[in-house]
Amino acid sequence: MGASALVNLLLLDSWVTPDKIRTVSLLFAGGGALAFPVGLFAARLVSLGRGWEVAFAAAMVCLAAVTIGLTAGLYALQYRSYYAEWHAPVFTLTWGFQFAFTTAVALYQFVVLGIRLYFPLGFIALFAASLWFARQRR
Repeated sequence: MGASALVNLLLLDSWVTPDKIRTVSLLFAGGGALAFPVGLFAARLVSLGRGWEVAFAAAMVCLAAVTIGLTAGLYALQYRSYYAEWHAPVFTLTWGFQFAFTTAVALYQFVVLGIRLYFPLGFIALFAASLWFARQRR
């Protein structure tokens, strides 16, 4: 996932700073690394005792959902840590609203701007991992 983000960012003209490219690529690599075992576990639970077609579909759905979810969560944590400096004191009502809305905005931004960094290399890796998973379940 990190390689997919890196290739996409290197092709964009507006991403000229190596620090930004490194940060986003590491974020996607970390999200993919954390999501892989969780996604495989979820796919095993869903496809337990079923055919290879169900195993393939379960792996595609579970790996994609968990990878996007965990990477979005990491992005939201990084986004939140930047804006935490200007937020109210911790565990106050105002802080709760700021926390909720900052996290919601971060997740929205990830969906709008971050999902595209998975294509095409991330989709190819997802297909290959799902095919490997389905063949192992035979």
